Amino acid sequence: MTDTSETILVQLPNRLKDARRAQGLSLDAVAKLSGVSRSMVSQIERGESSPTIATLWNLTRALQVDFAGLLDSPSEPARIETLRSEAVPTINNLGSGCSIRILSPPEEAGRHEVYELLIAKGGQLDSQPHARGAREHLSVFEGTLEVTSAEATTLLNAGDTARYAADTRHAIKAVDGPARAFLVVQDA
Repeated sequence: MTDTSETILVQLPNRLKDARRAQGLSLDAVAKLSGVSRSMVSQIERGESSPTIATLWNLTRALQVDFAGLLDSPSEPARIETLRSEAVPTINNLGSGCSIRILSPPEEAGRHEVYELLIAKGGQLDSQPHARGAREHLSVFEGTLEVTSAEATTLLNAGDTARYAADTRHAIKAVDGPARAFLVVQDA
């Protein structure tokens, strides 16, 4: 093994999750195949629990991966995933005069989402409450936006950033003309 034990503990959750996804297995399926509870598999993949050697052995057998290889540095060549502008997924039906370009990878949905907002003059993005504890971080690149979260409202100009609760009804509205902004949604 070439990694230090600290590096292994940091990388192990993602390597197990990647191995499970590569096999196309759900958490339930891995639990059944390995004899490790679904909740324990989930905790290990989130880095909230360190598996015993016996648990790790059962998981690697269920996932059909080499025990030692799971702990070694990956030998994949470096790569860059590129998504051209015309291929970026876009949502146009959440509010009026608003186009939302999804910049974050699909597997991050519900945890850490990144969007580019293009809002026409008078357009508005209306959002239902997200999960408890969710927050949004909005940075304006062009135009002026009015942000409302629950009963609080503020105006943002180009260069301004607002951070606010997203676990309540909230809205983003273009005020004087079209606006463009960068939005990060973080669920608790």
